[in-house]
Amino acid sequence: MRNTTIQDFKVALVNYPGAQLAAIEGLADLFLVASRKSMSEGGGQVIIQRISAPLEAAFDAVIFPPSLDGARGTGEDKLIAWAVGQHQRGARLCSVCAGAFWLGHAGLLTGRPVTTHWALEDEFRAAFPAARLCPEHILIDDNDIVTAGGLMAWVDLGLFLVGLWGGQALVSATARHLLVDPSGREQRNYRSFRPNRAHGDAAILNVQHWLEAHPDGAASVEQLAAVAGLSGRTFLRRFQAATGLPPSTYAQQLRVEKARGLLERTRNPVAQIAWAVGYADPSAFARVFKGVTGLSAGEYRRRFGTVRMGRGLHST
Repeated sequence: MRNTTIQDFKVALVNYPGAQLAAIEGLADLFLVASRKSMSEGGGQVIIQRISAPLEAAFDAVIFPPSLDGARGTGEDKLIAWAVGQHQRGARLCSVCAGAFWLGHAGLLTGRPVTTHWALEDEFRAAFPAARLCPEHILIDDNDIVTAGGLMAWVDLGLFLVGLWGGQALVSATARHLLVDPSGREQRNYRSFRPNRAHGDAAILNVQHWLEAHPDGAASVEQLAAVAGLSGRTFLRRFQAATGLPPSTYAQQLRVEKARGLLERTRNPVAQIAWAVGYADPSAFARVFKGVTGLSAGEYRRRFGTVRMGRGLHST
């Protein structure tokens, strides 16, 4: 007899112009695996509908996948109005990566916590300043709005929806079948520091180049202002305006980025790497590194290192 504790779950995968087909088909396959495992226990299934135009049917979840060609939902008023209507009927609206722009254009993100790909942060903030963007997170569940960041975060979103529908045991079974990690990732684990250098302020650009060449230097505001040829107050104002960050935060982010590279490409001990990027106290480096990346230096090396560790050589 069929187990009615897990009802059928209806999902719309929005195949808008420019949508990443790999995400659409990948989600369809993920839900198919979950459905088969659920139905083998007498439960329900995920019913998938790929849509490119409004439909009358009601869905439990609507997913806007990533875009590979820069599509942001502008000029797609009919699909956006349809999504708003689905939301009003009780559907959970979801996005992956640039798909969050569609939810923004639908007017649904004001005051809402939301994530998207970290490389889209500036563009997204400019388009939707009232949204509470948290690009460090892979997935944010705000009940009726669920957003995931990164092109491959459709895996995280798919497993999350499977968990809402069928429970954690079904998530674990699905993840094991697909050989994917069901939890524990954060977008900040992958995020790179890519400072703005196209701001047109030559004096500040000189300072940025100086910092790149001297990551181990504990430069004061006075020293950096001298590099820029500016007074301290003018330097601070122009640096913030050009880069979006105060010098101390900028330098910290730059040091962590250089430490990432050394952890990935070398077998140098963590204490040596800490010293190379300007931290005389390894414990202080450890706190800063984990605060920025969400991982310890050793965990980061194990996950992203490209050089095999020699026998007897430890990363922590």
